[in-house]
Amino acid sequence: MAQDDNSARYLSEVSGIEETLNPKRQRHLPVGAPFDWLRQGWRDLVTQPLPSLTYGLVVFILALAAIVTLFRSGLDYLVFPVMAGLLIVAPLFAAGLYVKSRALADGGHVTLREMLGVRPLAGKQVFFTGMVLCMLMLVWMRAAVIIYALFFGVNPFPGLDGIVSLLLTTPEGWGMLVVGFAVGALFAGFAFAIGVFSIPMLLDQRVDAFTAMGVSTAMVWNNLRPMLVWGAIVMVLFVASVLTGFIGLIVVFPLLGHATWHAYTAVR
Repeated sequence: MAQDDNSARYLSEVSGIEETLNPKRQRHLPVGAPFDWLRQGWRDLVTQPLPSLTYGLVVFILALAAIVTLFRSGLDYLVFPVMAGLLIVAPLFAAGLYVKSRALADGGHVTLREMLGVRPLAGKQVFFTGMVLCMLMLVWMRAAVIIYALFFGVNPFPGLDGIVSLLLTTPEGWGMLVVGFAVGALFAGFAFAIGVFSIPMLLDQRVDAFTAMGVSTAMVWNNLRPMLVWGAIVMVLFVASVLTGFIGLIVVFPLLGHATWHAYTAVR
């Protein structure tokens, strides 16, 4: 009897994975779909806004604390790589926002405690996906330091004021910008592909981490044009948040988190 139960459970899980991998559900979204996701995200944000804004405030404090720590530790040369790395791990930190959007879609409500104490349906598989994203962030930070050394040697970092002049007025600076942008785009593209839908999927379905990351990549590839638009929207809003001294993250982060959930439900 126990063997029959295990077999039934196994067949159920396999059926669920096959349904997840069904490519017919992941193609041909319109290019303008990301703007619909953004509107739906805004609707979720302004519905019971306090938990979402508090969530965004926590992210703002963490980001600001990371930057201040880098300056006080004499690691200011890592500021730009860390800011770029935040985009890599952002889907992991947005899990609580997905919980709220799912609850609102089901006609319910959610508290901040439930958002912060999210329990994914896939269990510990989220940990493995998060570990991959964090490793990508660390590798990118090391790559950024190596790129700087290749163009400017082992000379001390000139500070934020000096680096802008160095990058924009010297051939080495322009070369570093081109190479850094190209390498950074590879890291960002890979992290975006495996992370944008894998965390919502692990929250919503019983799948393993590698299946979730693989399906996320397939979803992005099969809807490449709208996903490029979505990536551009994320980048613009993140840069706008940085220009406000990260204060904009209080609104932008929950907005993008809620919108990402709607992106996931559109392509799953």
